[in-house]
Amino acid sequence: MDLAALWRGLIRPEAGIADRVVPPTGFTAQLTLFSAGAMAFLAVFALALALATGRLAERWSESLAQTVTIRVSAPANEIDHQSAAVLEVLKSTPGVVKSEVVSDEEVEKLLEPWFGPDVPVDALPVPRLIEVTQNSHFDSAALQLRLEAEAPGAIVDDHTRWRQPLVTAANRLKVLGIFSLLLIAATAGAMITLAAKAALAANGQVIRVLRLIGARDITIATAFVRRFTRRAAIGAAGGTALGMAAIFMLPNMDAAGGFLTGLGFHGWGWILPLFIPAIWALIGFLSTRWAALKMLREVR
Repeated sequence: MDLAALWRGLIRPEAGIADRVVPPTGFTAQLTLFSAGAMAFLAVFALALALATGRLAERWSESLAQTVTIRVSAPANEIDHQSAAVLEVLKSTPGVVKSEVVSDEEVEKLLEPWFGPDVPVDALPVPRLIEVTQNSHFDSAALQLRLEAEAPGAIVDDHTRWRQPLVTAANRLKVLGIFSLLLIAATAGAMITLAAKAALAANGQVIRVLRLIGARDITIATAFVRRFTRRAAIGAAGGTALGMAAIFMLPNMDAAGGFLTGLGFHGWGWILPLFIPAIWALIGFLSTRWAALKMLREVR
């Protein structure tokens, strides 16, 4: 089959043969429009999920990598002395940008989800927390060795133990979103292929008559490919528009209490869904072309 001739047939205005061979309305038209629109709608959300989880992994990794918490556990009569010793060590530690003791009010907020409001911090054996902001020159292992000599009750926590599982989970969700996009595209291609095959099979007698009067397979195939490609593009454009509108109306992260983790498009990310109709048109083109080639060889 001549692909150049097929492309010229796609971009030319509708010819009369297209209306005679491919029904402009009916089951196949509705199936193509609906499946393309529904899959495009789902693709918008899968794309939003992939982008949001990617941002989440970066945010968690960057924010937690810039801070270190030092826990000072000591008897009540020594905790102030050891905390002062830790702060003194931090002043001469390379890579430390800022260090400050976490106040009792902030500790109460940290414990509130587990113990409720108005936690009696003074009555509980809660360790003294010192928050350290660091840069790339910071060495947590070297700091721990120094603290073992100066403040034996101090432990450096660089959040790696619980940060890495969170980042890994976010990255896996991103991969899942990309895989969902591919699966949705494959499903759209399968639905368009089924619709094209149904239309070709229903018009088998018409195809035989067209061949008898001299119509070439390229002319017949072009009629099907053009019609189904346009249907796929129109359906995908509608589904993409609805998906983007639904994403736009989602509450922001603050209003949702962080539950949605910033699901949506930010900045240049709003451009990406606009490529979905073009991709769906390409899927329709390739799917219908394959179906037409296969079916026209069988209809004799």
